[in-house]
Amino acid sequence: MNLALFARVACLAALTRRAAWMPAALALSLGLAGTLPAQAQPKAKKDTAVLAMTLEPPGLDPTAGAASAIAEIVLYNVFETLTKVNTDSRVTPLLAESWTVSPDLKTYTFRLRNGVKFQNGEPFNASSVKFSFERAVTKESTNKDKAVFANMASIETPDERTVVLNLKNGNPDLLFQLGQGTAIMVEPKSVATNNTRPVGTGPYRLEAWNRGASVTLTRWDDYRAVGNVKLRRVTMRFISDPAAQVASLLSGDVDMFPRVSAARSLKQFQADKRFQVLIGGSRAKTILAINNKRKPLDDVRVRRAISAAIDRSAIVEGAADGFGVPIGSFYVPGAPGYVDTTGINAFDQAKARALLHQAGVTPPLELTLKLPPTPYARQGGEIIAAQLSKVGINAKIENVEWAQWMSSVYGQKAYDLTVIAHVEPLDFGNFARPNYYWGYESAEFNALWAKVQATIKPEERNKLMEQAQKLVANDAVAAYLYQPTWITVANSRLKGLWKDMPLFANDLSALSWQ
Repeated sequence: MNLALFARVACLAALTRRAAWMPAALALSLGLAGTLPAQAQPKAKKDTAVLAMTLEPPGLDPTAGAASAIAEIVLYNVFETLTKVNTDSRVTPLLAESWTVSPDLKTYTFRLRNGVKFQNGEPFNASSVKFSFERAVTKESTNKDKAVFANMASIETPDERTVVLNLKNGNPDLLFQLGQGTAIMVEPKSVATNNTRPVGTGPYRLEAWNRGASVTLTRWDDYRAVGNVKLRRVTMRFISDPAAQVASLLSGDVDMFPRVSAARSLKQFQADKRFQVLIGGSRAKTILAINNKRKPLDDVRVRRAISAAIDRSAIVEGAADGFGVPIGSFYVPGAPGYVDTTGINAFDQAKARALLHQAGVTPPLELTLKLPPTPYARQGGEIIAAQLSKVGINAKIENVEWAQWMSSVYGQKAYDLTVIAHVEPLDFGNFARPNYYWGYESAEFNALWAKVQATIKPEERNKLMEQAQKLVANDAVAAYLYQPTWITVANSRLKGLWKDMPLFANDLSALSWQ
């Protein structure tokens, strides 16, 4: 045995025993602060948190994929945008410190923040904005909001801190759209690797991505306002099973779960002082998507039959535990120009059977129903299949993982029916997107949508939106189900949470422990 080491250990042990009765000042002078009784040590304020999400994203670049889970991790955390959308839907400055808008809504002039840099050390400036927006409309771009950037006739950069966007059509929604994940600022050198090693201007950097389990973000010490960022590290865990979601919160393994499937345990959380429960609104639309290109689903009578076979109220109760509002089109109550279309293709099983007969369909009609792992889809899919069976439609359920859904359903359009929530608030233009996964093509809708885009007066625009809602309802592009109400459960000491969710984002820099 090393006698010198033994002597040092023995000496330290003796000093430690004496430190139990030593005055604190004397113990500190001997370098024995760690040996003081626990009650004498100041308690450090917690600076880490564990947040949970239902789905794991396929990548971490929101300009390269359609999954909303991407922005849940990186938007406002790793990547930033010119503007910021807040929980109350207000748009405030972020990378742009101010802006002016012309009366015709065709010219937007932004003044950029000074001294901002990307996490790889490169400067953020007007050239960064021009690169990011022009990249969004290239032939190779897979940006799901490509139409927003295609509306930009030109991008001027008179100096490093000024950007002028000249639009083809005036756009009253642009400031909101520039706060979404698809409008992040991208550093050119990082483009090829942003999906796995994202580089932004935000307060957090990617520390680790444990595939199938979690993503960990750590505070970026060179962030321009790092003093306002209270959490040093945040781990985002992926938990899709509803029972496991509830258990993770009750055990304390998870500090915060936005959009948690905890409706059936709500009273338990509300009665427990360890937790806070936030119930907020959304602009999301949960639908039964229909592949309009496949026979016999290319016949509007068949699609209307599917819609008429579904009792939306039963879906809300079974899939969302009552936390939702039935809808009849791809639009929700509270949105500008909303009109109630639930009477179009209302629940009517006799009508559904008659429509199938008119379309020449001999029951049973065999279809596939692919369901992603979200609880609302799996639970709602079971109910939908049972309802369809009563009108002569046999919907065979195929449960798929999220990556499979993104590749086969969204990417390859290899499906008949699927249940999915579209969470973006300004995505009605999807009906005009060529080669979109619904397979809907309508010259009438395209012409109407062009009028919407060219109209800036709110009252005129709202009237056109009413027509658009009725058109896609009558065309039964999908069976529109309900507008979900989101539930967030979190540790009662965690502050800065979003209540309402106009878009999917977890603003980590706003969080702190009480």
